[in-house]
Amino acid sequence: MTDPLSDPRLEEGVWTTGPDGELIPDYESTFPTINEGEVVHGTVVRVDKDEVLVDIGYKSEGVIPVSELSIRRSVNPADEVSLGDEVAALVMTKEDADGRLILSKKRARFELAWKAIEQAHEQGEPVTGRVIEVVKGGLILDLGVRGFLPASLVDIRRVQDLDEFLGQELRSKVIELNRSRNNVVLSRRAVLEDERKEMRQAILDRLNPGDVVEGTISNIVDFGAFVDLDGMDGLIHISELSWSHVNHPSEVLEIGQKVDVKVLDIDRDRQRISLGLKQTQSDPWQQVLESYQEGDVVAGKVTKVVTFGAFVEILPGVEGLVHISELAQHHVENPREIVSQGDTVNVRILEVDAERRRLSLSLKRVEDGMPLQPGVGEDAAPPSIDLSEDVFADGPAAADAEEAPPLAEAEAPEPEAAAEPEAVEPEAAEPEAVEPEAAEPVAESADESAEGSDDTAPPAA
Repeated sequence: MTDPLSDPRLEEGVWTTGPDGELIPDYESTFPTINEGEVVHGTVVRVDKDEVLVDIGYKSEGVIPVSELSIRRSVNPADEVSLGDEVAALVMTKEDADGRLILSKKRARFELAWKAIEQAHEQGEPVTGRVIEVVKGGLILDLGVRGFLPASLVDIRRVQDLDEFLGQELRSKVIELNRSRNNVVLSRRAVLEDERKEMRQAILDRLNPGDVVEGTISNIVDFGAFVDLDGMDGLIHISELSWSHVNHPSEVLEIGQKVDVKVLDIDRDRQRISLGLKQTQSDPWQQVLESYQEGDVVAGKVTKVVTFGAFVEILPGVEGLVHISELAQHHVENPREIVSQGDTVNVRILEVDAERRRLSLSLKRVEDGMPLQPGVGEDAAPPSIDLSEDVFADGPAAADAEEAPPLAEAEAPEPEAAAEPEAVEPEAAEPEAVEPEAAEPVAESADESAEGSDDTAPPAA
């Protein structure tokens, strides 16, 4: 009789001895050995609304509950897997209360992804993930692990609308990793900066102070505006925006606007570029020096009233001070008694300090009849010749009146003696006129003549 234990079939792992010593098929040996926490691979054989069945070659099919399919919330199993898909899953429970093998697809992907993320973090390499959520302060990327991308690190420039990235695949660097908290913090900006590093260096090598270049306003802050110079940002300080006073950069610029700027300074070690906008515009002070001089009277607008006087803008970007002592001929206690902000006034230029870019103006020294200088670019006003209305009187009498004085001077050197006989002749002739209206002035003249001389009365009778 052959010893069952020496049967060669036992070595093949197909048969085993039963409780009674008989040979029985060794089914257990045909199944793979699995342990909880181990990652296994299998084929999707069924997709239901609340679970997925996977054949991993075990004695029973593995079950992946819908909550273990993806790191995304409220997913549809049909959107995650399809029949016949090969998937990796983590063994959570070899046998639950119902005898089922419980698997997790998201945990298997998490384990595999975490190793890849750790390796990328150590080597400084970027990782790629799809944006699955927009949350307060940033984006959530699916890396197999939920990775957080802060809004400030999404792009080199501040992004106004994060929703535009939803569904996109982004390459980012891992800047923070914490396994105990399953925390992964990313930076897409770091990837973009690395890509533009060579470009920035080329820009720095190409630019020199004094160059005028075109750029796009990428961001506006309280102290100035940033300009994108095709790969590198430069700063326009608020004091370099305009020749006139600017309260906030948004008054003169907007994001996305194309501008020509002048390179003021380059810090190649710190890779910073200082830019100026007003330097590309005409300097109004040069216009003052070319168009005006001390003593000129110009029109201006009161921009500010202070305790010691008032500031008047005579050109856009050029203001001068009218000291309180130059506001009026009389003593002034408060400048607001004389002028108010927004008033249009004529002022006289007392002093032009080109080096300090200062103007001294006067209101009280503007006299009637002083010519007003035209503004820059305006035509000069026609000269005033002060003609009286008599020049434009109608009729020949006006012409006779103009010629009469020299005629009287020629006929009689003594105007008083000559005037009396000239006045008598017309007065004596006009009583013969029939019209009574002409007689009235004659009567007045006759009375006056009668009072002057009694000899003229008889002939008149």
